[in-house]
Amino acid sequence: MKRKETIKEFYTNHGQEYPKTGQFNIYRREEFACDSTSLPPNRRDFYKISMTTKGTGVLSYADKAIKIDRPSITFLNPLIPYSWEPNSEDQAGYFCLFTEDFVSPTLKNENLSQSALFKVGGNHIFFPGKESLKLLESVFENMMREIRSEYANKYDLLRSYVQIIMHEAMKMQPPETFYQPVNASERITTLFLELLERQFPIDAPSQTLQLKTANEFAGQLNVHTNTLNRALKESTGKTTTEWIAERRIKEAKALLQFSNWDIAEIAYSLGFEHSSNFIIFFRKQTDITPLQFRKEIGTGIA
Repeated sequence: MKRKETIKEFYTNHGQEYPKTGQFNIYRREEFACDSTSLPPNRRDFYKISMTTKGTGVLSYADKAIKIDRPSITFLNPLIPYSWEPNSEDQAGYFCLFTEDFVSPTLKNENLSQSALFKVGGNHIFFPGKESLKLLESVFENMMREIRSEYANKYDLLRSYVQIIMHEAMKMQPPETFYQPVNASERITTLFLELLERQFPIDAPSQTLQLKTANEFAGQLNVHTNTLNRALKESTGKTTTEWIAERRIKEAKALLQFSNWDIAEIAYSLGFEHSSNFIIFFRKQTDITPLQFRKEIGTGIA
């Protein structure tokens, strides 16, 4: 299964050299192969603000897709899986990439964590009017100039520019032109299975599952729980809960067979608060208890 795309891989996929230093970088879209490079559905391990001033394409995230056919600005973070498919060669605009190192406590607490621009389930794309577009272009140009400067506090200034962009976007109305892509169910299913598998294998008793329920997975995928269930049922014939249960049982059997952890440690690592809950779950799925399974494995019966 795919893991989250790293910022280094992002550069490589665009045929660009990865700048090993710098917590913030900004580029012109026309100089970064944005007209010929598709981005497959995936999460990235960085934040991205992208403004398109020229060019068309389709931006998709979770079960939503929108045609970009006029100037737009988008806000994406490591929690949001998205894809981009350009369908015109004449692309122009700007985009900036920044990592968690750039996100200061002040910026995160006052803006990023609270803003719907970056929040899962929030609004991430806007179409600015002429006045907003003019202002945003000037801010991006200022950031282009500042990133090359020798000013000692340039990252603080760049954070201020990011906040200006965010405040300008928050004045805008989100679009109402999203549509359901034909392959929405398949894409949601792929993203879910990638997210599920990414939690395994469990390598230490102190490691525990972060996502255990259909609601938690749906929240991470930026879709409603019912939407996730429908997509999985349509594509695989199984519900979200069934997939989660099957994968937990598979891992439980592996840990019972190949580790010397006790039942309480295995239960904790699989996200069960009490070992009794794990035993009930395991018996419901397999008709035997974890200890019985371990004994049968040891004798070659299971």
